Amino acid sequence: MATIKPFRAIRPIAEKAQKVAALPYDVMSSDEAREMAKENPDSFLHIDKAEIDLPACIDIYDERVYQKAKENMDSMIQRGIFIQDEKPLFYIYRLTTNGKSQTGLVACTSIDEYLNNTIKKHELTRADKEIDRIRHVDTLNANTGPIFLAYHKNESVKKILHSIIKQNKPVYDFVSEDCVEHTVWLIQEQKYITELVTLFKNIPSLYIADGHHRNASAVKVGLKRRKQKQNYTGKEEFNYYLSVLFADDELCIMDYNRVVTDLNGMTEEVFLEKLNEKFLVEKYQKEGCARPQKRHQFGMYLHKNWYLLTAKNHIIQKDVVAALDVSILQKEILEPLLAIKDPRTDKRIDFVGGIRGLEALQKKVDSQQMQVAFSMYPTSMAELTAVADENKIMPPKSTWFEPKLRSGLFIHDLEE
Repeated sequence: MATIKPFRAIRPIAEKAQKVAALPYDVMSSDEAREMAKENPDSFLHIDKAEIDLPACIDIYDERVYQKAKENMDSMIQRGIFIQDEKPLFYIYRLTTNGKSQTGLVACTSIDEYLNNTIKKHELTRADKEIDRIRHVDTLNANTGPIFLAYHKNESVKKILHSIIKQNKPVYDFVSEDCVEHTVWLIQEQKYITELVTLFKNIPSLYIADGHHRNASAVKVGLKRRKQKQNYTGKEEFNYYLSVLFADDELCIMDYNRVVTDLNGMTEEVFLEKLNEKFLVEKYQKEGCARPQKRHQFGMYLHKNWYLLTAKNHIIQKDVVAALDVSILQKEILEPLLAIKDPRTDKRIDFVGGIRGLEALQKKVDSQQMQVAFSMYPTSMAELTAVADENKIMPPKSTWFEPKLRSGLFIHDLEE
Protein backbone atom coordinates (compact mmCIF):
# COMPACT_ATOMS: atom_id res chain seq x y z
CA MET A 1 0.00 0.00 0.00
CA ALA A 2 1.21 3.53 -0.79
CA THR A 3 0.77 6.23 1.83
CA ILE A 4 0.33 9.83 0.74
CA LYS A 5 -0.19 12.79 3.04
CA PRO A 6 -1.31 16.39 2.42
CA PHE A 7 0.95 19.18 3.66
CA ARG A 8 1.08 22.95 4.08
CA ALA A 9 3.30 23.93 1.18
CA ILE A 10 5.57 26.93 1.31
CA ARG A 11 5.23 28.18 -2.25
CA PRO A 12 5.72 31.36 -4.32
CA ILE A 13 3.05 33.99 -4.72
CA ALA A 14 1.41 33.71 -8.14
CA GLU A 15 3.14 36.69 -9.73
CA LYS A 16 6.58 35.34 -8.73
CA ALA A 17 6.14 31.66 -9.61
CA GLN A 18 7.81 31.88 -13.01
CA LYS A 19 10.75 33.83 -11.61
CA VAL A 20 11.21 31.43 -8.71
CA ALA A 21 10.88 28.11 -10.58
CA ALA A 22 14.23 26.58 -11.51
CA LEU A 23 15.61 23.40 -13.02
CA PRO A 24 16.83 20.76 -10.52
CA TYR A 25 20.16 21.55 -8.88
CA ASP A 26 21.85 18.46 -10.30
CA VAL A 27 21.37 19.12 -14.02
CA MET A 28 23.75 22.08 -14.18
CA SER A 29 27.15 23.21 -12.98
CA SER A 30 27.71 26.04 -10.53
CA ASP A 31 28.88 28.30 -13.36
CA GLU A 32 25.76 27.53 -15.41
CA ALA A 33 23.55 28.22 -12.37
CA ARG A 34 25.38 31.47 -11.69
CA GLU A 35 24.70 32.60 -15.26
CA MET A 36 21.03 31.54 -15.13
CA ALA A 37 20.32 33.42 -11.92
CA LYS A 38 22.56 36.48 -12.23
CA GLU A 39 19.72 38.85 -13.19
CA ASN A 40 17.01 37.09 -11.20
CA PRO A 41 17.21 37.56 -7.41
CA ASP A 42 14.06 35.45 -7.01
CA SER A 43 15.42 32.33 -8.71
CA PHE A 44 15.28 29.20 -6.57
CA LEU A 45 18.87 28.55 -7.60
CA HIS A 46 19.85 31.01 -4.86
CA ILE A 47 18.51 28.36 -2.45
CA ASP A 48 19.26 25.11 -4.27
CA LYS A 49 22.77 26.13 -5.41
CA ALA A 50 23.64 28.88 -2.97
CA GLU A 51 27.33 28.77 -3.88
CA ILE A 52 26.39 31.11 -6.74
CA ASP A 53 26.12 33.91 -4.14
CA LEU A 54 29.56 33.24 -2.68
CA PRO A 55 33.06 33.68 -4.13
CA ALA A 56 33.77 31.07 -6.80
CA CYS A 57 36.82 29.84 -4.86
CA ILE A 58 34.62 28.44 -2.06
CA ASP A 59 34.05 24.69 -2.26
CA ILE A 60 30.44 23.78 -3.08
CA TYR A 61 30.34 21.54 0.03
CA ASP A 62 31.62 24.25 2.37
CA GLU A 63 29.38 24.86 5.39
CA ARG A 64 28.98 28.47 4.27
CA VAL A 65 27.06 27.27 1.20
CA TYR A 66 24.36 25.60 3.30
CA GLN A 67 24.11 28.56 5.64
CA LYS A 68 23.79 30.88 2.64
CA ALA A 69 20.97 28.69 1.30
CA LYS A 70 19.09 29.04 4.58
CA GLU A 71 19.75 32.78 4.68
CA ASN A 72 18.41 33.13 1.13
CA MET A 73 15.28 31.08 1.83
CA ASP A 74 14.53 33.00 5.03
CA SER A 75 15.00 36.26 3.13
CA MET A 76 12.60 35.24 0.35
CA ILE A 77 9.99 34.28 2.94
CA GLN A 78 10.43 37.58 4.76
CA ARG A 79 10.20 39.52 1.49
CA GLY A 80 6.88 37.87 0.75
CA ILE A 81 8.12 35.90 -2.25
CA PHE A 82 6.88 32.73 -0.53
CA ILE A 83 3.65 32.11 1.36
CA GLN A 84 2.49 29.04 3.30
CA ASP A 85 -0.94 27.49 2.92
CA GLU A 86 -3.08 27.61 6.05
CA LYS A 87 -4.12 23.95 6.00
CA PRO A 88 -2.66 20.72 4.59
CA LEU A 89 -3.47 20.29 0.90
CA PHE A 90 -2.63 18.19 -2.11
CA TYR A 91 -1.62 19.93 -5.34
CA ILE A 92 -1.83 19.08 -9.03
CA TYR A 93 1.22 19.82 -11.14
CA ARG A 94 0.83 19.47 -14.91
CA LEU A 95 3.71 19.80 -17.39
CA THR A 96 2.91 20.25 -21.07
CA THR A 97 5.36 20.19 -23.96
CA ASN A 98 4.79 19.73 -27.68
CA GLY A 99 1.10 19.12 -27.06
CA LYS A 100 1.71 16.25 -24.59
CA SER A 101 0.86 16.57 -20.91
CA GLN A 102 1.71 14.65 -17.76
CA THR A 103 -0.34 15.36 -14.66
CA GLY A 104 1.19 14.78 -11.24
CA LEU A 105 -0.12 14.75 -7.69
CA VAL A 106 2.06 16.72 -5.27
CA ALA A 107 2.03 15.07 -1.85
CA CYS A 108 4.25 13.82 0.93
CA THR A 109 5.33 10.18 0.95
CA SER A 110 6.60 8.01 3.79
CA ILE A 111 10.22 7.36 4.69
CA ASP A 112 9.14 3.97 6.08
CA GLU A 113 7.77 2.95 2.70
CA TYR A 114 11.10 3.85 1.12
CA LEU A 115 12.79 1.65 3.74
CA ASN A 116 10.42 -1.30 3.27
CA ASN A 117 10.61 -0.99 -0.54
CA THR A 118 7.00 0.02 -1.15
CA ILE A 119 8.77 2.93 -2.85
CA LYS A 120 11.04 1.07 -5.25
CA LYS A 121 14.47 2.05 -6.55
CA HIS A 122 16.35 1.20 -9.72
CA GLU A 123 19.63 3.11 -9.24
CA LEU A 124 22.53 3.13 -6.82
CA THR A 125 23.38 6.38 -5.05
CA ARG A 126 26.74 7.98 -4.28
CA ALA A 127 27.63 8.81 -0.69
CA ASP A 128 29.09 12.25 -1.52
CA LYS A 129 25.92 13.33 -3.33
CA GLU A 130 23.75 12.03 -0.49
CA ILE A 131 25.76 13.92 2.11
CA ASP A 132 25.38 17.16 0.17
CA ARG A 133 21.58 16.96 0.12
CA ILE A 134 21.39 15.67 3.70
CA ARG A 135 23.23 18.80 4.84
CA HIS A 136 21.04 20.98 2.62
CA VAL A 137 17.74 19.53 3.88
CA ASP A 138 18.93 19.46 7.49
CA THR A 139 20.16 23.07 7.46
CA LEU A 140 17.04 24.44 5.76
CA ASN A 141 14.76 22.19 7.79
CA ALA A 142 12.83 21.53 4.60
CA ASN A 143 12.56 19.38 1.49
CA THR A 144 13.19 21.85 -1.31
CA GLY A 145 13.34 19.54 -4.34
CA PRO A 146 10.49 17.14 -5.16
CA ILE A 147 11.10 13.44 -5.79
CA PHE A 148 9.71 12.29 -9.15
CA LEU A 149 7.67 9.12 -8.48
CA ALA A 150 5.58 6.94 -10.78
CA TYR A 151 2.68 4.55 -10.18
CA HIS A 152 0.82 2.14 -12.44
CA LYS A 153 -2.04 4.05 -14.06
CA ASN A 154 -5.25 4.23 -12.03
CA GLU A 155 -8.44 5.43 -13.71
CA SER A 156 -10.07 6.50 -10.43
CA VAL A 157 -7.13 8.76 -9.54
CA LYS A 158 -7.12 10.16 -13.07
CA LYS A 159 -10.84 10.91 -12.89
CA ILE A 160 -10.49 12.87 -9.64
CA LEU A 161 -7.53 14.93 -10.88
CA HIS A 162 -9.28 15.79 -14.14
CA SER A 163 -12.46 16.72 -12.27
CA ILE A 164 -10.55 19.16 -10.05
CA ILE A 165 -8.79 20.67 -13.06
CA LYS A 166 -12.10 21.15 -14.82
CA GLN A 167 -13.77 22.81 -11.83
CA ASN A 168 -10.97 25.14 -10.69
CA LYS A 169 -8.66 27.83 -11.99
CA PRO A 170 -4.93 27.18 -11.66
CA VAL A 171 -2.86 29.15 -9.17
CA TYR A 172 0.16 29.03 -11.51
CA ASP A 173 0.29 28.81 -15.28
CA PHE A 174 3.48 29.84 -17.05
CA VAL A 175 5.87 28.72 -19.77
CA SER A 176 9.52 28.19 -18.81
CA GLU A 177 12.54 29.07 -20.93
CA ASP A 178 12.59 25.56 -22.44
CA CYS A 179 9.02 25.97 -23.75
CA VAL A 180 7.41 23.73 -21.10
CA GLU A 181 4.09 24.91 -19.69
CA HIS A 182 3.82 24.49 -15.90
CA THR A 183 0.33 24.57 -14.41
CA VAL A 184 -0.63 24.08 -10.75
CA TRP A 185 -4.00 23.64 -9.03
CA LEU A 186 -4.81 23.37 -5.32
CA ILE A 187 -6.81 20.41 -4.02
CA GLN A 188 -8.66 22.03 -1.13
CA GLU A 189 -11.83 19.96 -0.80
CA GLN A 190 -11.50 17.46 2.03
CA LYS A 191 -13.58 14.86 0.18
CA TYR A 192 -11.06 14.74 -2.66
CA ILE A 193 -8.13 14.61 -0.25
CA THR A 194 -9.71 11.69 1.59
CA GLU A 195 -10.58 9.86 -1.64
CA LEU A 196 -7.03 10.18 -2.97
CA VAL A 197 -5.50 8.93 0.30
CA THR A 198 -7.83 5.91 0.15
CA LEU A 199 -7.14 5.18 -3.52
CA PHE A 200 -3.38 5.18 -3.02
CA LYS A 201 -3.73 2.71 -0.16
CA ASN A 202 -4.78 0.26 -2.88
CA ILE A 203 -1.77 1.03 -5.08
CA PRO A 204 0.87 -1.53 -4.08
CA SER A 205 4.04 0.30 -5.12
CA LEU A 206 5.52 3.62 -6.12
CA TYR A 207 8.64 3.82 -8.32
CA ILE A 208 11.40 6.41 -8.20
CA ALA A 209 11.60 7.79 -11.72
CA ASP A 210 14.11 10.55 -10.98
CA GLY A 211 15.69 11.86 -7.79
CA HIS A 212 17.30 8.83 -6.11
CA HIS A 213 19.82 11.00 -4.25
CA ARG A 214 17.18 13.47 -3.08
CA ASN A 215 15.04 10.57 -1.91
CA ALA A 216 17.80 8.79 -0.01
CA SER A 217 18.85 12.07 1.59
CA ALA A 218 15.31 12.97 2.70
CA VAL A 219 14.96 9.55 4.31
CA LYS A 220 18.27 9.84 6.15
CA VAL A 221 17.35 13.26 7.51
CA GLY A 222 14.09 11.77 8.79
CA LEU A 223 15.95 8.91 10.49
CA LYS A 224 18.35 11.40 12.05
CA ARG A 225 15.44 13.40 13.45
CA ARG A 226 13.91 10.22 14.90
CA LYS A 227 17.11 9.58 16.87
CA GLN A 228 17.05 13.15 18.14
CA LYS A 229 13.39 12.88 19.26
CA GLN A 230 13.14 10.06 21.78
CA ASN A 231 9.36 9.73 21.80
CA TYR A 232 8.58 10.32 18.17
CA THR A 233 5.12 9.13 17.10
CA GLY A 234 5.71 8.57 13.38
CA LYS A 235 3.30 11.40 12.53
CA GLU A 236 5.85 14.22 12.62
CA GLU A 237 6.50 15.97 9.33
CA PHE A 238 10.09 14.70 9.18
CA ASN A 239 8.68 11.19 8.67
CA TYR A 240 7.52 12.29 5.20
CA TYR A 241 9.12 13.96 2.21
CA LEU A 242 8.09 15.98 -0.83
CA SER A 243 7.09 14.03 -3.95
CA VAL A 244 5.23 14.41 -7.23
CA LEU A 245 3.45 11.23 -8.36
CA PHE A 246 2.67 10.54 -12.03
CA ALA A 247 0.81 7.71 -13.75
CA ASP A 248 3.35 5.63 -15.66
CA ASP A 249 1.47 5.81 -18.97
CA GLU A 250 1.95 9.59 -19.12
CA LEU A 251 5.71 9.65 -18.70
CA CYS A 252 8.36 10.11 -21.36
CA ILE A 253 11.82 8.56 -21.08
CA MET A 254 14.32 9.83 -23.61
CA ASP A 255 17.49 8.19 -24.84
CA TYR A 256 20.66 8.59 -22.76
CA ASN A 257 23.55 8.41 -25.21
CA ARG A 258 27.27 7.65 -24.86
CA VAL A 259 30.45 9.14 -26.30
CA VAL A 260 33.95 7.65 -25.89
CA THR A 261 37.33 9.35 -26.31
CA ASP A 262 39.17 6.59 -28.23
CA LEU A 263 39.02 3.07 -29.66
CA ASN A 264 41.40 1.57 -27.08
CA GLY A 265 44.27 1.39 -29.56
CA MET A 266 42.32 -0.30 -32.38
CA THR A 267 42.02 0.92 -35.92
CA GLU A 268 38.51 1.64 -37.17
CA GLU A 269 38.70 -1.42 -39.42
CA VAL A 270 39.58 -3.76 -36.56
CA PHE A 271 36.88 -2.21 -34.35
CA LEU A 272 34.19 -2.71 -37.02
CA GLU A 273 35.37 -6.27 -37.60
CA LYS A 274 35.02 -7.08 -33.89
CA LEU A 275 31.56 -5.49 -33.77
CA ASN A 276 30.46 -7.78 -36.60
CA GLU A 277 30.90 -10.80 -34.36
CA LYS A 278 27.96 -9.78 -32.17
CA PHE A 279 26.03 -7.17 -34.17
CA LEU A 280 24.65 -6.74 -37.64
CA VAL A 281 26.60 -3.64 -38.71
CA GLU A 282 25.04 -1.53 -41.48
CA LYS A 283 26.26 1.83 -42.75
CA TYR A 284 23.39 4.31 -42.39
CA GLN A 285 22.33 5.40 -45.88
CA LYS A 286 19.76 8.08 -45.01
CA GLU A 287 20.39 11.74 -44.34
CA GLY A 288 20.87 12.85 -40.77
CA CYS A 289 21.76 10.88 -37.67
CA ALA A 290 21.08 7.20 -37.07
CA ARG A 291 18.36 6.95 -34.44
CA PRO A 292 17.57 3.37 -33.30
CA GLN A 293 14.02 2.31 -34.16
CA LYS A 294 13.63 -0.65 -31.80
CA ARG A 295 15.07 -2.39 -28.75
CA HIS A 296 18.51 -3.97 -29.12
CA GLN A 297 19.45 -1.58 -31.92
CA PHE A 298 22.09 1.15 -31.59
CA GLY A 299 23.30 4.04 -33.66
CA MET A 300 27.05 4.60 -33.91
CA TYR A 301 28.94 7.61 -35.25
CA LEU A 302 32.54 6.97 -36.25
CA HIS A 303 34.80 8.94 -38.60
CA LYS A 304 31.97 11.00 -40.16
CA ASN A 305 29.83 7.92 -40.79
CA TRP A 306 26.68 6.76 -38.99
CA TYR A 307 26.01 3.04 -38.57
CA LEU A 308 23.13 0.96 -37.24
CA LEU A 309 24.16 -1.90 -34.96
CA THR A 310 21.54 -4.59 -34.36
CA ALA A 311 22.30 -7.12 -31.64
CA LYS A 312 22.45 -10.73 -32.80
CA ASN A 313 20.19 -13.16 -30.97
CA HIS A 314 22.95 -15.03 -29.17
CA ILE A 315 23.92 -11.99 -27.06
CA ILE A 316 20.35 -11.12 -25.96
CA GLN A 317 19.52 -12.48 -22.51
CA LYS A 318 16.22 -12.92 -20.67
CA ASP A 319 17.27 -11.38 -17.36
CA VAL A 320 15.53 -8.00 -16.92
CA VAL A 321 18.79 -6.12 -16.35
CA ALA A 322 20.97 -8.00 -18.83
CA ALA A 323 18.34 -7.50 -21.55
CA LEU A 324 18.47 -3.70 -21.24
CA ASP A 325 20.13 -1.97 -24.17
CA VAL A 326 22.43 -0.07 -21.82
CA SER A 327 23.56 -3.44 -20.41
CA ILE A 328 24.16 -4.92 -23.86
CA LEU A 329 26.22 -1.92 -24.91
CA GLN A 330 28.28 -2.11 -21.73
CA LYS A 331 28.80 -5.88 -21.75
CA GLU A 332 29.41 -6.39 -25.48
CA ILE A 333 31.15 -3.17 -26.57
CA LEU A 334 32.23 -0.74 -23.88
CA GLU A 335 33.94 -3.20 -21.54
CA PRO A 336 35.41 -5.91 -23.79
CA LEU A 337 36.37 -3.72 -26.74
CA LEU A 338 36.89 -0.23 -25.32
CA ALA A 339 38.12 -1.25 -21.84
CA ILE A 340 35.54 0.83 -19.98
CA LYS A 341 34.89 -1.33 -16.93
CA ASP A 342 33.13 1.21 -14.71
CA PRO A 343 31.24 3.89 -16.62
CA ARG A 344 30.55 5.72 -13.34
CA THR A 345 34.21 6.60 -12.87
CA ASP A 346 35.99 6.13 -16.22
CA LYS A 347 37.04 9.50 -17.63
CA ARG A 348 37.07 8.16 -21.21
CA ILE A 349 33.27 8.02 -21.41
CA ASP A 350 30.68 10.76 -21.22
CA PHE A 351 26.88 10.78 -21.36
CA VAL A 352 24.59 13.01 -23.40
CA GLY A 353 20.89 13.31 -22.58
CA GLY A 354 18.48 12.84 -25.47
CA ILE A 355 17.10 16.34 -25.03
CA ARG A 356 20.30 17.63 -26.66
CA GLY A 357 19.65 15.71 -29.88
CA LEU A 358 21.87 13.30 -31.78
CA GLU A 359 23.59 16.21 -33.49
CA ALA A 360 25.32 16.84 -30.15
CA LEU A 361 26.97 13.41 -30.45
CA GLN A 362 28.10 14.08 -33.99
CA LYS A 363 29.50 17.45 -32.97
CA LYS A 364 31.59 15.93 -30.16
CA VAL A 365 33.13 13.40 -32.54
CA ASP A 366 33.68 15.84 -35.40
CA SER A 367 35.43 18.25 -33.01
CA GLN A 368 37.76 15.38 -32.04
CA GLN A 369 36.80 15.64 -28.36
CA MET A 370 35.58 12.06 -28.78
CA GLN A 371 36.22 9.34 -31.33
CA VAL A 372 33.01 7.32 -31.26
CA ALA A 373 29.40 7.94 -30.20
CA PHE A 374 26.51 5.58 -29.53
CA SER A 375 22.84 6.58 -29.79
CA MET A 376 20.42 4.53 -27.70
CA TYR A 377 16.83 3.34 -27.97
CA PRO A 378 15.06 4.78 -24.88
CA THR A 379 14.52 2.56 -21.86
CA SER A 380 10.76 2.04 -21.34
CA MET A 381 8.73 2.52 -18.16
CA ALA A 382 7.87 -1.20 -18.37
CA GLU A 383 11.59 -2.05 -18.27
CA LEU A 384 12.17 0.34 -15.36
CA THR A 385 9.34 -1.09 -13.25
CA ALA A 386 10.32 -4.69 -14.09
CA VAL A 387 13.84 -4.07 -12.80
CA ALA A 388 12.56 -2.35 -9.66
CA ASP A 389 10.00 -5.09 -9.00
CA GLU A 390 12.82 -7.64 -8.94
CA ASN A 391 14.79 -5.40 -6.55
CA LYS A 392 17.58 -5.07 -9.10
CA ILE A 393 19.62 -2.09 -10.23
CA MET A 394 19.90 -0.56 -13.68
CA PRO A 395 23.30 0.40 -15.09
CA PRO A 396 24.18 4.09 -14.61
CA LYS A 397 22.63 6.65 -16.94
CA SER A 398 19.85 4.35 -18.13
CA THR A 399 17.03 6.90 -18.18
CA TRP A 400 16.56 10.56 -19.04
CA PHE A 401 13.14 11.93 -18.12
CA GLU A 402 11.70 14.99 -19.82
CA PRO A 403 10.29 17.45 -19.07
CA LYS A 404 12.08 18.21 -15.81
CA LEU A 405 10.10 19.15 -12.71
CA ARG A 406 10.83 22.66 -11.50
CA SER A 407 12.14 23.21 -8.01
CA GLY A 408 10.82 26.06 -5.89
CA LEU A 409 7.11 25.68 -6.59
CA PHE A 410 6.66 23.59 -3.42
CA ILE A 411 8.68 23.42 -0.19
CA HIS A 412 7.90 20.95 2.58
CA ASP A 413 8.61 22.22 6.11
CA LEU A 414 9.98 19.40 8.28
CA GLU A 415 8.75 20.90 11.55
CA GLU A 416 5.18 21.75 10.59
